[in-house]
Amino acid sequence: MPGPGAHPLRAIRDGVVARLAAAGVPDPEVDAELLIGHVLGLSRGGVQAKLVMDGELGESDAASLDALVARRVRREPLQHLTGRAAFRSLELFVGPGVFVPRPETEEVAQLAIDALRAAAEPEPIAVDLGSGTGAIALALATEVPHAHVWAVENSPEAFPWTRRNVEAIAASNLDLVFGDLALALPELDGRVAVVVSNPPYVPLAEIPRDPEVRLYDPEHALYGGADGLDVVRALSRRALGLLRPGGVLVIEHGERQSAGIAALLASDGWRAIAHHRDLTTRDRATTALR
Repeated sequence: MPGPGAHPLRAIRDGVVARLAAAGVPDPEVDAELLIGHVLGLSRGGVQAKLVMDGELGESDAASLDALVARRVRREPLQHLTGRAAFRSLELFVGPGVFVPRPETEEVAQLAIDALRAAAEPEPIAVDLGSGTGAIALALATEVPHAHVWAVENSPEAFPWTRRNVEAIAASNLDLVFGDLALALPELDGRVAVVVSNPPYVPLAEIPRDPEVRLYDPEHALYGGADGLDVVRALSRRALGLLRPGGVLVIEHGERQSAGIAALLASDGWRAIAHHRDLTTRDRATTALR
């Protein structure tokens, strides 16, 4: 029998799953167990072990969980509730004002990591333009430790999150700057091996369907003008200045934007333009050579 003020964890978990499912939350079982884990200080595996052992949830923890579930029912992103987002081997701080990194961006980061590892310089330079949480830049810095990585962010709302993650992970080979993507780091012109970016690329008329994106992701990180490519145009021009001959540009984009991006990159003089699909077989990134 449950102790005084305690509730059977399995019944609590099943109730949370039902509430989240009724609200249309994708993967309600996953979110339920992650929220319980957040309250209890456990991993999802730890929660599942506690379920197997017929564990209990105390009154105070149950109240905390109920408040979080109410926010998730309103489709506030799970990562805003926990304050954390996983990205490759990293755990990043996230919250209002900064774009929550997505799993598909991990594959974009891999393209940049591969290009950086293939660079001939003993200390190749990489630049992440529009760094947001710092996810891509920090992945490059931690996974290619002989490289020097620069993260550039221009949003006053996002930059505190970038700085917080950079300070928390403390990669000695990463520098962070606040500045305009189109004008960033002129002192590096002609010296950079890899420029990578996950720019805002949603066309203005294409309002995202997911409430988590539409209501909570910052507009400055989503919308890229009428065709979604305004920032990509600026990115193409700035990357041409930053990269050395043979340097690699990596851009994340929407699945229907490959042709438009290829055309604008070709008109700017880029070579070896190639498109890359994500694990769902959607076009997700384009690479090109300086």
